[in-house]
Amino acid sequence: MDIQLLPLLERIACALEKLSPPTPTISHLDEANAFIWSATEGRLIPVKEVAFIDLTLLKGVEAQKDTLYENTLHFAKGLPANNAMLWGTRGMGKSSLVKSIHQKVLEEIGKSNEKRLILLEIPRDDLGSLPILLNLLKPLPHRFIVFCDDLSFEKEDKDYKALKSVLDGGIAGRPENVLFYATSNRRHLMPRDMIENESSTAINPSEAIEEKVSLSDRFGLWIGFHHCTSAIYEEMVKNYAKYRNLPIEEDQLLAEANAWSIMRGSRSGRVAWQFIEDLTARLK
Repeated sequence: MDIQLLPLLERIACALEKLSPPTPTISHLDEANAFIWSATEGRLIPVKEVAFIDLTLLKGVEAQKDTLYENTLHFAKGLPANNAMLWGTRGMGKSSLVKSIHQKVLEEIGKSNEKRLILLEIPRDDLGSLPILLNLLKPLPHRFIVFCDDLSFEKEDKDYKALKSVLDGGIAGRPENVLFYATSNRRHLMPRDMIENESSTAINPSEAIEEKVSLSDRFGLWIGFHHCTSAIYEEMVKNYAKYRNLPIEEDQLLAEANAWSIMRGSRSGRVAWQFIEDLTARLK
């Protein structure tokens, strides 16, 4: 071989190595109690400071708090627990509740033990890599909540099928040290019109509907979040204002909060918090 070709071949080999996908690995779990899974990089990205709020600030969802907390605590202690779907009205604290419950359970069982509870967020677009992630997590001593925020599907794509098999199907099943939590504005994860259209064109409509709702049925817990009443909205506002120690009379606080909700065209925990953020800035 011409010795002059060696540098060229080395450059080609180096370029091909860069193009090949990285080998997925799980490491440095002692760096944080929460991570984001990056399928393209094949690794977990540590989140040193999780954006959570104190559970006492979440109003109007007391039953939802109790249900998810109990399920999460059971799982953290090595007891049987269910995958959970938090569905319903936007802005009512679904994703906030997952993060806050994780923090509360951490505080109760300890943040440094070798079997601690770790929160892993997986982007919706990376669900196809979920089987790879679970294989990496299975032999580890820790317990993991894999969390997907704002989950929904427009069709039965490969991600839909990957999640469906992981939740309950497949010969391997879900690892005992992994639980899956998801939030969605849709109860059955697919648009209602899509389910109805499939049903109307199917030879057996009932079978078509069963197929479309079979994914959501694989979540053992369905936790619903419903529209916010005026009384609950005002309770949220007062609670946030007290937390911020805002110097404002209650009558004025509620009058401004209701005007804010009318301007936004909705009432929710998110709207209440956005109002408090604006009010805090104005009062200072």
